[in-house]
Amino acid sequence: MREIDALRRALQEADAVVIGAGAGLSTSAGFVYDGARFRTHFFDFEEKYGFHDMYAGGFYPYPTPEEFWAYWSRYIYLNRYCDPPKPVYQRLLSLVKDKDYFVVTTNVDHCFQKAGFEKERLFYTQGDYGLFQCSVPCHAETYDNEEAVLRMMREQKDMRVPTELIPRCPKCGAPMAMNLRSDDTFVEDMGWKRAYRRYRNFLAAHRKGRVLYLELGVGGNTPGIIKYPFWRFTAANKHATYACINLGEAFVPEEIKNRAVLIDADIGEILKIL
Repeated sequence: MREIDALRRALQEADAVVIGAGAGLSTSAGFVYDGARFRTHFFDFEEKYGFHDMYAGGFYPYPTPEEFWAYWSRYIYLNRYCDPPKPVYQRLLSLVKDKDYFVVTTNVDHCFQKAGFEKERLFYTQGDYGLFQCSVPCHAETYDNEEAVLRMMREQKDMRVPTELIPRCPKCGAPMAMNLRSDDTFVEDMGWKRAYRRYRNFLAAHRKGRVLYLELGVGGNTPGIIKYPFWRFTAANKHATYACINLGEAFVPEEIKNRAVLIDADIGEILKIL
């Protein structure tokens, strides 16, 4: 396939690789939010409330915080503390581990770090399922939630967690929330700010030269974070290449079409070939 050969050549010749990853990458790795995976773990919620995928369940107005946290502790456990069933992230790492690379992602499932990518080369723009924050928020700190989530998983019964396990802010006592960007209460803590600076510094250091902007599974929900900047960076650097692997959504503006590689296919299958 001509496009695969072109991407292989771009990877080999690149002085730096900037990876931009969206939900499609984790979907390719097996982190699907509906179908059998949803029914296996949330059949009771589906039966009681009538929704049919994890995203819908995440927005459901549960009548009690005990039910809310029963749902979300399962959700976080499955999508943050379990590994995806397919080695897509590991294959990606094998392609770039000897390169000067950086990852910017809207995913919040931590799959990059679990696969072995260096923490200092990652910027999670939209948060992390593994962190709690104050829901107000009264302060700009986040808290590791693994112990709390695993305990809620173990002790929940009849779709409810014990009341005493409901997480509360250690400073103001308000309910905790997930550190996910959904409105203006999202906390950008010091870790987030340091990662942002590292990303901006990496981009500045590689404004010129043979840079590959590799976009994987980015949809149209937040194109201003990855897709549009990658197009602009490629247009501004005549030696850069833009590559996009995305099933059903691989496209590019005419201005950079002659320096673009578009592959309309499953990301995991293409990485396996590469």
